[in-house]
Amino acid sequence: VMSSTYLLLLLLLPLLASAQTLHWGSCHTPQVQDDFQVEKYMGRWYLVQKTPAFFAPGKCISANYSLSGEGGLQVWDRKWVVEGKAVAFDKNQPAKFLVSLFHFVPLGPMWVLSTDYDSYSVVYSCTNVLGVFYLDYGFVLSRSASLPPDALRRSEEVLRREGVDTSKMQEVEQDSGGALEVP
Repeated sequence: VMSSTYLLLLLLLPLLASAQTLHWGSCHTPQVQDDFQVEKYMGRWYLVQKTPAFFAPGKCISANYSLSGEGGLQVWDRKWVVEGKAVAFDKNQPAKFLVSLFHFVPLGPMWVLSTDYDSYSVVYSCTNVLGVFYLDYGFVLSRSASLPPDALRRSEEVLRREGVDTSKMQEVEQDSGGALEVP
């Protein structure tokens, strides 16, 4: 059984590596935003910069976060036009969420490393793969469709502090039309 697991892993490795940031080992626990206030985080966020991620391709990626009645969050994603969900990962660390945009996809981590709530947010996610590799993602979000260069640099510094390879960061183009419709 173990040899078939490694064979499968070797077959999947090129696919995983081509669109992700794949590393040997396992995820570490990043330092998240102190005294995170989930209510202040609600509203629209634009994805302005990211590491490669198969689930965030292309341009015009934004999401609207709102509190749900079950103590979690609703996530309306403009790119996929879907309603997702987010739940608190640890009640003592409210900056850590588990998020899923599709009902058939398991919840994945979304950790807010840094935010001022009004202009930028730096988000990190990491998933262990078969106890051998991990995939990590860095995201820079903005309340507007872009961030000034100095804010982008500061955001990248936060990601580098957590070991994210920011040389692979990609700008996410936002257009000026098509406001996010939230039912």
